[in-house]
Amino acid sequence: MPSIKAAIIGFGTVGKGVYKIVDEKREQIKKQTGYTVDIVAVLVRDITKTRNIFPGTVLTDNIDDILNNPEITVIFEAIVDEEPAYTYLSQAIEKGIHIITANKKMFAKHGPALLKHAEFRNIQVGYEATTAGGVPIIRTIGNLLSGDRVKRIQGILNGTSNFILTDMRTEGVPFKTALEDAQKLGFAEADPTDDVSGTDAFCKLMILSSLAFGSQPEWEKVSVVGIDHIQTDDVVEASNAGYRYRHVADIRQNDDGSLTAKVGPVLLEANHPLYSIDGVDNAVIVETEYLGALTLIGPGAGMYPTGSAMVADLLHIIRQQVTELIPN
Repeated sequence: MPSIKAAIIGFGTVGKGVYKIVDEKREQIKKQTGYTVDIVAVLVRDITKTRNIFPGTVLTDNIDDILNNPEITVIFEAIVDEEPAYTYLSQAIEKGIHIITANKKMFAKHGPALLKHAEFRNIQVGYEATTAGGVPIIRTIGNLLSGDRVKRIQGILNGTSNFILTDMRTEGVPFKTALEDAQKLGFAEADPTDDVSGTDAFCKLMILSSLAFGSQPEWEKVSVVGIDHIQTDDVVEASNAGYRYRHVADIRQNDDGSLTAKVGPVLLEANHPLYSIDGVDNAVIVETEYLGALTLIGPGAGMYPTGSAMVADLLHIIRQQVTELIPN
């Protein structure tokens, strides 16, 4: 049975999720594709830390151990920061290695450059996991663009913020307690700043903008507001009046082709498609010229939704690039 050799860069929550899914779904992947997938190397910052990986998997803190391994044809990138992720992925493309990323902050800024570089090198780039966790919004919009035009995208793009707002409403707890609950359940990072400030949702919106409209609005002109200023009394009062707070990212293309975008908490009535989206779920409404409004809903935070999206990208790449994935 031919084997596809892959590496993981970054072994935090998402990286571990990818590793577990590839292992647990090994037989299923083999049945679907005719190939086995082996994670042969993992890049970490501290190689002295104990890791739950199989014997034979190379644990390294040197990216060259991965880039210079001729057997590796796919890299899963799960680093939080913009750098060194962008540099590593650029080097991987130059080496002819297909890349799959979950790094929304990096991809919002450098995605267009990576995609252009990859196209020149005939390399596949999977980035479904950068936006809305387990919601297959990237591939859905890509399919829509073949015969339709996207006019507006509106959605709950951050599962952590949605969980916090839900917890504040249903349990009557203050923001700080709801955030601690999210952290205990693994829905929020130790440093949740990007989630609660709106930065995470903004980056995801810019990724969707590049895909749907071929460009992004000027970042400094986009209003970005988080949820950290919302009080429990505000949430309860709104709920009693028949409204719910949702943290919504919204972008539309105007008649002149320009883009208008904003990110922040809004009050929604019961007839709005995002009103009933609770917990860590994400939801995205895509309005198109011919199809109308399409709503996709799914889990948006946690190890497995993001890891699952990355493995789905792998399966797509296998189907597209089978011959190039097995070294001669």
